[in-house]
Amino acid sequence: MDLDSISKHSALHAKPSGLILQYGTAGFRMKAEHLDHVMFRMGLLAVLRSKQTKSTIGVMVTASHNPEEDNGVKLVDPLGEMLAPSWEEHATCLANAEEQNMQKVLMNICKKAAVDLQQAAFIVIGRDTRSSSEKLAQSVIDGITVLGGQFHDYGLLTTPQLHYMVYCRNTNGQYGKATVEGYYQKLSKAFVELTKQAFSSGDEYQSLKVDCANGIGALQLREMRGYFSQGLSVQLFNVGTKGKLNHLCGADFVKSHQKPPQGMEMKSNERCCSFDGDADRIVYYYRDTDGHFHLIDGDKIATLISSFLKELLLEIGENLNLGVVQTAYANGSSTRYLEEVMKVPVYCTKTGVKHLHHKAQEFDIGVYFEANGHGTVLFSKAAEMKIKQLAKELEDKKRKAAKMLANIIDLSNQAAGDAISDMLVIEAILALKGLTIQQWDALYTDLPNRQLKVKVADRQVICTTDAERQAVTPPGLQEAINDLVKKYKLSRAFVRPSGTEDVVRVYAEADSQESADSLAHEVSCAVYQLAGGVGEKPQPVSEDI
Repeated sequence: MDLDSISKHSALHAKPSGLILQYGTAGFRMKAEHLDHVMFRMGLLAVLRSKQTKSTIGVMVTASHNPEEDNGVKLVDPLGEMLAPSWEEHATCLANAEEQNMQKVLMNICKKAAVDLQQAAFIVIGRDTRSSSEKLAQSVIDGITVLGGQFHDYGLLTTPQLHYMVYCRNTNGQYGKATVEGYYQKLSKAFVELTKQAFSSGDEYQSLKVDCANGIGALQLREMRGYFSQGLSVQLFNVGTKGKLNHLCGADFVKSHQKPPQGMEMKSNERCCSFDGDADRIVYYYRDTDGHFHLIDGDKIATLISSFLKELLLEIGENLNLGVVQTAYANGSSTRYLEEVMKVPVYCTKTGVKHLHHKAQEFDIGVYFEANGHGTVLFSKAAEMKIKQLAKELEDKKRKAAKMLANIIDLSNQAAGDAISDMLVIEAILALKGLTIQQWDALYTDLPNRQLKVKVADRQVICTTDAERQAVTPPGLQEAINDLVKKYKLSRAFVRPSGTEDVVRVYAEADSQESADSLAHEVSCAVYQLAGGVGEKPQPVSEDI
């Protein structure tokens, strides 16, 4: 390792003095102009991780659903999963090191992680459509090359596509071909195979409107839709030619504002969905004949998928272990429906997709979705082999069910939540079951809920337990929440510190929207009072929030 050369190059990507960052579930995210040094250093770190694991590592330049002026970076581990927690700590140390300490920090990482510096390294890079992404990706490349790493720059990709590329390369192509074309082919072949019976009987379920958040999803879906055009007609909106990325559109906007995106005309009962800026989240929605907006979020997506999987497992008579993983944000009605009606076990983890992904890996088939629409279906290797074997051996209806399961395995992105893959799984299930979007929505009725945030001086004064459903500190806060919850029917509320900014997130649900809004406001006031609120005191919820 040529430390002098690293120092020389590092000076060209100088760290702003005093800037402190934390690598979280989303990697690093902030205003793009402050990220040059981080990108260079994550190029260095990716090379060390590649050497240590003797595998291809991914680097994705994106800030997902954040505003266009932000950017970010995250590393992708060998099987397409999130960076290991111990390496998140290395990432934080390296990003925060002052220039004069860079060499020491790098040597410490090599020592702690037992990195063989003689080992070859290979990195793959992807980026979203932000104007800052190309230059920042070049800074990553500078970091890779100064440490002697080899790389392939895929250019514009969705985040899940980069996860897919890493997984393909580290399984010697067994998972799929590590090209954009390979991704299109794998998913579309499974979709066409899965839906061929459903689509032979007319086109009632074939049309879908997609809000692409003015992001990368538009470019990829435009290229890909020709591959499955006989099964599904996709109309694209907010494709990036006019509007700003994630501005008044995209999955996060639709979910948090509970209204349709700008730039999309919706007729009653039309099926619509929104991706986020890097296409790793998806939510569905429609307007009913009275003009009311109905959101179908990650909870209902998980319910649709897991219910269908349960039916197929019953059909083939295999006792594979199916589980659904949620967070505290999952609507109480979804949990009750899954456990009591579908008899599918539900588990709750801390917020953050890495926690859900990890828990889902404990099952033969694990379905995980955050309410925000980020999720996928994971099949264990043993379950995948068994299902694909049964698809060859069984007869008649059982064989048909096993083949459907085998196609869902190929259609699901096993490496990460993927809006395109999830969309195709959902569309296939709706077609096969003959469900309209209204019938899907009617599986259960969401309890009205409200999410708010409270600005605080230091978010770390809030500590939680029980998958973030109980506040341990500050003293008295959980007791105050418990007392407020008792005032409302079918109610619950929890608070948790944001992973990215000095705010505390508040969630409340109750039997009516008025009660949910009131409970959320009262809990916000308790947080403001007991957890060091700053700025204006929380105001009652208004209609246009």
